[in-house]
Amino acid sequence: MNTEALLRDLRQQLRDGGLHGCLLVRDLDTGEELGIDPDTQLPSASLVKVPLALATLERIRRGELDGATMLDVPPGRITTRGPTGLSRFRHPARIAVDDLLYLSTCLSDGTAADALFGLTPPAQVAALLHELGLRSITVRHTVDELTDTPEERFDADQAHLAHALAIEAGTSGRGHRVPQLDTTRANTGSARAYVELLQALWTPSKIHPEVAARVRDLMAHNMLRHRLAPDFSSDATTWSSKTGTLLNLRHEIGVVEHSDGQAFAIAVLTESLVPAGNQPGAEALMSQAARTLRDHLRQL
Repeated sequence: MNTEALLRDLRQQLRDGGLHGCLLVRDLDTGEELGIDPDTQLPSASLVKVPLALATLERIRRGELDGATMLDVPPGRITTRGPTGLSRFRHPARIAVDDLLYLSTCLSDGTAADALFGLTPPAQVAALLHELGLRSITVRHTVDELTDTPEERFDADQAHLAHALAIEAGTSGRGHRVPQLDTTRANTGSARAYVELLQALWTPSKIHPEVAARVRDLMAHNMLRHRLAPDFSSDATTWSSKTGTLLNLRHEIGVVEHSDGQAFAIAVLTESLVPAGNQPGAEALMSQAARTLRDHLRQL
């Protein structure tokens, strides 16, 4: 199948599966890439925790922060489905900055991330990204704001109502009645913006090599592996990634490194058009579409 026909077929598969998908796969050696709507801006959800880790580690490298510093972190006490780690704690905890980085990036712990945002606020994270040449990811707010959505206000058996609102309350200009989904107010990025970030972390760039190595190590230990990992994990590959989930948004970014030395940066950002919280078929479709693009690019 030629490239044009392949992309047309994948678009149809995504539509048939109830997904609007924005994908980009890039060969990190050659720069060749294939994508579907890769420049569409979407709310980042928990993908923002990768720029947060990068900014925190850069400040540690500069001596502005100490990874061994202990912070008193209040409990999140969140009881709704989804949040992990400190976000579900019932009592205060005392944790080092380095360990908060692990919880935030590898477990996608929102309370840990907000403790780090307390040290490096969103505006400072954004400024550091710009300084490092990464200007297409917008960081405007902390993670705590992501937990105050309509889903938290409905009972578990009414979650579909929150998803219906997320699907139906948007505007043609990507504004939204739910502020976390409004691209003029949310943390945002495109598939291309996140692939640029991955390339800067995996290949020589303005990011200091020690900082890049630390972020890569965190992403390699990501514990959430239900989305793209099944199609990119094997004895002959390493999959390093970060997921993001918010209402009808399902994202994942990552790099697959093959034993033959090839490496591909992958970003899959999606909006579901189906008002349901649990959609394993959508997760599988995201992964299959990304795998198909990677396989086709690898054969070019």
